[in-house]
Amino acid sequence: MEQKLRWINGFTKRREEEFTGLSREIWNYAETGMEEVRSASILCRVLKENGFRVEKNLAGIQTAFVGSFGEGSPVIGFLGEFDALEGLSQKAGIAAKEPEKENGNGHGCGHNLLGCGSLAAAVAVKEYMEEHGLMGTVRYYGCPGEEEGCGKVHMAKAGCFLGLDAALTWHPMDFNGIEGRGSLADLCMSFHFTGKSAHASSCPHMGRSALDALELLNIASNFMREHIIPEARIHYAITDAGGTAPNVIPARASAAYEVRAPKREQAEELKDRLFRAARGAAMMTDTEVEMEDGNSYSDYIPNDCLNRIAWEQLQKVELPVYTEEERDLAARLRQTFSENARDVKDRKERWQEPIAGNLVSYEGTGGCLPVSTDVGDVSYLVPTVQLYTACCAAGTPGHSWQMVSQTGCSIGEKGMITAAKVLALTALHLFEKPELLQKAWEEHKRKVE
Repeated sequence: MEQKLRWINGFTKRREEEFTGLSREIWNYAETGMEEVRSASILCRVLKENGFRVEKNLAGIQTAFVGSFGEGSPVIGFLGEFDALEGLSQKAGIAAKEPEKENGNGHGCGHNLLGCGSLAAAVAVKEYMEEHGLMGTVRYYGCPGEEEGCGKVHMAKAGCFLGLDAALTWHPMDFNGIEGRGSLADLCMSFHFTGKSAHASSCPHMGRSALDALELLNIASNFMREHIIPEARIHYAITDAGGTAPNVIPARASAAYEVRAPKREQAEELKDRLFRAARGAAMMTDTEVEMEDGNSYSDYIPNDCLNRIAWEQLQKVELPVYTEEERDLAARLRQTFSENARDVKDRKERWQEPIAGNLVSYEGTGGCLPVSTDVGDVSYLVPTVQLYTACCAAGTPGHSWQMVSQTGCSIGEKGMITAAKVLALTALHLFEKPELLQKAWEEHKRKVE
């Protein structure tokens, strides 16, 4: 066993209880996007206690921050998240739906684990650098509002990630592997139609229905689906139908829209088509339309050079050994999933066990995930790697009470410690062999340009 791995194993063994305790505290806070005041505060406190310089209020966001240690190059950054989801309150470590608080929040995506696992890696790297005289800078980025608020998007626009040589992150999942696929760019927008109210029976000719205009836009978007690339998506929700009285012509109507596509420029094209359709709907109904841009996510650009380094480290670490109690909990949770979740053909072999604790081989970059993430905006600026570790029963749906149950107990925490080890080893490899960063940047420039 090589020296770095022994050192990282020793660090995590000594301090595992500290970081799992921190994760449970943030799990209990369960603060939603851009409102993670207590979660951000405790993470900043731990950074300061461990010798990091902390800068708060990045990009004008109260809960965005960065902790830095060291000087000069290379500069390696760890990305941390800590926001929860609305309405997913759930007691930890049980296999029945039982909210801790009715309509409360819950960590249904495991960002309590994500933030603390990245922090553990950053602290481990800092201590190793001190002990072994490594030069360079390690940063931990506190990134709020991944689920709602696009924290990294605002931070990227504000230049918070400039100067980084590489960005390292991870996400709780139901397997162990390295992400080689891209993600969908996601552009959000709103349409607000304004017409004229009138009595729908006695003088309808004096009215102009904003709801008619909105329905025409929705019809246009549904017809548009036949004429877009298969990987693209269009979603909408009517946010204001203009009232509930059928005998009043609605003077207002609004909808929220999202368009997704494998590349940002493809999503921009879809947005432009929707904007033209909205203007057409307004013309047809003699109404007016206001079109408003919302949050947006760029597609994620995987970096094969960094991915292969992280894959090498993932193969070195000892994966978690689960107790009978943990395996039993995972098996009982799986019984609450739908058949589709329990029996996906392409994963059936590795899902024979309640927890898929094995490795999924890395086979290079290519393909596209049917999801979106603000990590994409970081990946446009700097070579980025994303790791997955098993933090839940095989087939656990994301954004579910079952996920919340596991992100607050030892099943999720074991995956978090595994991620911390791999992230730390990856960073140390880059600190010791900075020439690899040049190759990562050459690949990055080819893909971005």
